[in-house]
Amino acid sequence: MEIIVINQSNEKRWTRYKKDFEIIAKKAKEVLHLENEYSASVIFVNPDEIHEINRDYRHIDRPTDVISFALKDGEDDYEMLDGADELGDIFINIQAIVDQAKEYGHSMRREVCFLFTHGLLHLLGYDHMQPEEEKEMFHLQDVILDDIVPKKIHK
Repeated sequence: MEIIVINQSNEKRWTRYKKDFEIIAKKAKEVLHLENEYSASVIFVNPDEIHEINRDYRHIDRPTDVISFALKDGEDDYEMLDGADELGDIFINIQAIVDQAKEYGHSMRREVCFLFTHGLLHLLGYDHMQPEEEKEMFHLQDVILDDIVPKKIHK
């Protein structure tokens, strides 16, 4: 799976996670038994940018940690060109990475990879609006991510 990283923040450190994202995407492809080749974009943004996106597209007037925009919801939504199927874009709030890693007591690497995994599952059609959907999606997040970036509690 091709992962394109776009860093719109002023901090260079976020691009270092591209290799982790590629490993997570490969594991997701295996776990979910995906046959096609896919690509997705990850865009690192500041809280103001994600707040604007959340307000304008989801009509929720506050920042959030991650937002995904899938290019299609079903196989027939658009005609694919040769090459990888473009899944869409994952916007990640850089301040949320820092704050949530501290709040949950794990590394920033775990948090950024968790947010990527969460966004990727949304691009692949998973959601957590209903309790049974949430249980399935959160289980898949752990199955995909835990062997790559284990949950470690830092004291």
